[in-house]
Amino acid sequence: MSLYINQIEQLIVLQQLDDEIIKLEQIINEAPKKITALEERLNTQKTQQQDLSEKIDILKEQEKKLNEEIEEDNTKIKKSKNKLMMITKSKEYHAMMREMDNLEKTNRMREEEKLALEEDLNTQQNLLDSINEEIERMEQEHQELQQNLEVQMKESREKLEELKNNREEAKHKIPKPILSRYEFIRSRLNNPVIVPVEGGVCKGCNINIPPQSFIELQKGEQILSCPNCQRLIYWREHFENPEINANATSNA
Repeated sequence: MSLYINQIEQLIVLQQLDDEIIKLEQIINEAPKKITALEERLNTQKTQQQDLSEKIDILKEQEKKLNEEIEEDNTKIKKSKNKLMMITKSKEYHAMMREMDNLEKTNRMREEEKLALEEDLNTQQNLLDSINEEIERMEQEHQELQQNLEVQMKESREKLEELKNNREEAKHKIPKPILSRYEFIRSRLNNPVIVPVEGGVCKGCNINIPPQSFIELQKGEQILSCPNCQRLIYWREHFENPEINANATSNA
């Protein structure tokens, strides 16, 4: 029984190391994705910034053109008014009056267009200001995230190297046939690989194991696999050490 217990304990230790290795590898793999996701959002904001800047430039050009046209026609109207005082013929007088009316009407329409344009320009500028602030915030966030991730990645890689070294040491304490079974199952199933059995129920798949298999498991003579999920199993009551039980529970 003592040899059997020792082998189970070593397998649990190995599994704990594998769990930590998996978590660290996930951190290392996911870390660059955080940067990429932030950069994608930042690029989206910069694209919107560029689009808004171009639209604002177009609106400003339109505003400039309108102002020039209004000023030009106002000048024409002013000159026409001066000439009007000098006209003596009725026909010429009415023709110039009609021309002035058309110019004034056109300018009133331009003034209305200008007001709408200014309102649109103000709206677009407010949006641009908001996006500029968001870009500034995101660039600061990107810089801080990059710095933090560099530290985190360095620490994670160092810890991962340490865990892999510990794993190599732990492997040497497990008989090769048992280790081969463990590695085979691990290559095909998600963690955990070794799980306790409580009340005849495998804690890996939560299905009752056959009565005969449970009887063999209780003897504690050899390491068995769950007939349903194929994970390595052990009877929890063989372990009186609270720490071993706690570790087994965390892995289940």
